[in-house]
Amino acid sequence: MPLGLGRRKKAPPLVENEEAEPIRSGLGGMGVGSVGGVAALQPGLPPPPASLRPRLVFHTQLAHGSPTGRIEGFTNVKELYSKIADAFKISPAEVMFCTLNTHKVDMDKLLGGQIGLEDFIFAHTKGQRKEVEVFKSEEALGLTITDNGAGYAFIKRIKEGSVIDRIQVISVGDMIESINGQSLIGCRHYEVAKMLKDLPKGRTFALKLTEPRKAFDMISQRSAGGKHSGSAQLGTGKGTLRLRAKGPATVEEQPSAFEEKAIEKVDDLLESYMGIRDTELAATMVELGKDKQNPDEFAEALDEQLGDFAFPDEFVFDVWGAIGDAKVGRY
Repeated sequence: MPLGLGRRKKAPPLVENEEAEPIRSGLGGMGVGSVGGVAALQPGLPPPPASLRPRLVFHTQLAHGSPTGRIEGFTNVKELYSKIADAFKISPAEVMFCTLNTHKVDMDKLLGGQIGLEDFIFAHTKGQRKEVEVFKSEEALGLTITDNGAGYAFIKRIKEGSVIDRIQVISVGDMIESINGQSLIGCRHYEVAKMLKDLPKGRTFALKLTEPRKAFDMISQRSAGGKHSGSAQLGTGKGTLRLRAKGPATVEEQPSAFEEKAIEKVDDLLESYMGIRDTELAATMVELGKDKQNPDEFAEALDEQLGDFAFPDEFVFDVWGAIGDAKVGRY
């Protein structure tokens, strides 16, 4: 149906509904091909038998320091955290998020929708808890929120000169545990961003935060990667493991130049409109839009696959335009 004329929009999901992105969903449901000598999963075919599925082994460490562990066999983010927890004899609930190829809290290296087959996974675990009162002197707090796909929302960016930037105890990477005593465990990033946006201006509110445990060389840092570099690290291997919001994960070649630029532009629009950054969500939107013939088809595809977000029409138009610009090289 035409964009803006009765588009179906689902109600926001309940807190218990943790399906969606940065690194969600499962391996399986695909046939087997080949990418760079690694078995790849091709869409449109029934699941291969377990014996034919690719065995992908990744190396991992705890970001604050640990021996190197080996993990394999995970099909979604919760299973990834469980495998990491098993490797280091900790609880899966201790894992806050993961970065690729760096132990630092670098949000440009955050493990999102793709893991390079040669990437090294660093797991950031819970550190010091802290409570802070914030006076909302401006409508915009200057926060960008993301989540880990397993029930934790955390700070991905802090805008320079903003309300939050002036509070030194709050840092990039901090998990937002509660607002005014309301637990946010299990909430999606867009729910947390909306809750912060809806707080009344001119009032004080209370935040409970948990910061990632720091290695010795990170203790003096307030926010490694607090500013957006303008490009996302999507994997360094010859192939990548693509984890999807819905449907099976696949082993693929690295994104094309068009896809990388389109994902970056859509991620910027997500931050501008919704106060979140999420490369996996952006990649899903690019994938949905790249073959559509007009914005109405694109809007219907978004409603079908990502209706929980209830994207506004103006945002959908801008995303359609960003994908179109990237297609023709207008970067």
